[in-house]
This record gives sequence, structure tokens and C-alpha cells, in this order.
Amino acid sequence: MTGDSSLARARLAIGGIDHALVLLFGARARLAASAGRCKTRAGLPLADPEREARVVHRAEAVARRVGLPAATAGQLAALAIADAHRVQGIAADPDTVAPPTGSPHAMHSAAPASPDLAHTLLRLLPPPMRWAPLLRALPPRLQQRLLERAMASVLAAPVADGSLDFMDGRTLGIEVTDLGLSWVVALRDGRLRAGDDAPEASVRGNATDLLLLASRLEDADTLFFQRRLVLTGDVELGLTARNMLERLPWESVPLALRIGLNRGARLARAARDAHHGTGAAA
Repeated sequence: MTGDSSLARARLAIGGIDHALVLLFGARARLAASAGRCKTRAGLPLADPEREARVVHRAEAVARRVGLPAATAGQLAALAIADAHRVQGIAADPDTVAPPTGSPHAMHSAAPASPDLAHTLLRLLPPPMRWAPLLRALPPRLQQRLLERAMASVLAAPVADGSLDFMDGRTLGIEVTDLGLSWVVALRDGRLRAGDDAPEASVRGNATDLLLLASRLEDADTLFFQRRLVLTGDVELGLTARNMLERLPWESVPLALRIGLNRGARLARAARDAHHGTGAAA
């Protein structure tokens, strides 16, 4: 077996493990959300520092058995705990995680991570392009249905009051460059639909910047001026859609979706800054 083929096989196996890690973290997040609902119904506090410390201890013990540094396992456990905080609504700050080691203090309180640890944990998050193969594996029709549901939640008011009538029979594209995803939306029979028609205008940007726009953490003028978002095709149609979205009352968006967009955008921005070295400790 040649060195090149050995390297290719090793990398293929590593890629499979990377995808499995993402899938496992996604499954863990869904279970953590379910646990959060159970705690709420039972009247229990969402935060459970003692259990979090046990999670870290267990991860470190397993690591020792397989020859992995305990610190690495502790960081992975802390990342999982931070994600559980996110889905359970415990903390809006993505830099707040459980202590990465099983110190006596960790048995009594979940302390914020140090800047160095937070930076390290954020760098462990795969950048969006690593998620692209997994997301592209979703059937296009399923992607379209999910997009239609999201648009129905966010844009129910402008559809009902006629503010979106300018989109009737028109097509607008959305391109997420680093995920390799694109959709075309149109207003038909009073409903926003996602389809395969050619777009008359398109908005193109990476996943993080589109999230920042959707969550209103950054304004459209800044993103377009800095060329982080690009509008092509029928500019008038694109600008009309943008202006309508800017006038959309933020409080008309369902609270759960607002929280999810805000936290997701903050986490994505912090992870991007960590990967680019922005805000790293000197």
C-alpha cells in the first residue's frame, strides 16, 4: 500500500468520524432540550452544576482509558455542556460554559470559562464549510419545506397585511456560499413557497453573515457596504424586499425564533472570530 493511498484512507476515516461527531452533538442537543422541558414541567432548576461536574469527570475517566489527554476530554465535555445551556435557554452568552475540569469548585458552581478556554472551545466548532456535506445530504424538498415553515413564522404579518404583495409572481434567490446551499422563494396564492425557478434577484453571503442579518445583530447597509452580502439581478426587487424586512417589527417574530436566531448568530460570530484569531488572548 503506497503512502498516498494510506493517507487518503486515513483522511477518509477522519472525515467520517468528524461527521459522526457532529451528528452525535446534534442528537445530544435534542436530548438536552427534552431534558430541559422535563425539568421545567417538574419545577426543577435548569442549571445543574453537580451533574455537569459529573459529566466532565466521566469524560476525563473515559479519556484516560483510551489514552486521550484528560484536558481534551474536559474541553469536549464543556463544549457539550455549553450547547446544552444554549438549547435549554440557561445563558445567552455563548462564552459561558461549565468548568472543563473536575475540581472541587466545579462540584458546586458552573463558572464562566476563561477567555483562553472560551477561545479554544470556539475553535473546536467546525466552520460552516465542514457542515456543508451533511446539510447538502438533506433532500432538496425537505430543505424547501423547512425554509417555507421558517418564512411562514417570520413573515406571517406582512403576508396577511399585503406588505409582501410586491413579491406576487416574482422570484428571489438566497445563496449561502460556504454551505453550498441555495433556494428560490416566491409568493403564490398568498403563501411564500420555495421552488426551483430561476431567481430574478439573489442575495448571496456566508451563513454567519446571513444569520447576523436575520437576527438583526448587524444591519443590511453595513453588510452590503462591506460586500459581505451581495445583491445580484433585479436590484429594485432585492432592495424592496430588504426594505420590507427592515420595517418588519421584530416583536412580530415568535419569541422562540428570536431567541434562537440571536443565540445562533452570536455563537456563529464568536466561532468565526476565534477561527480568524480575532479576540484571542495575547
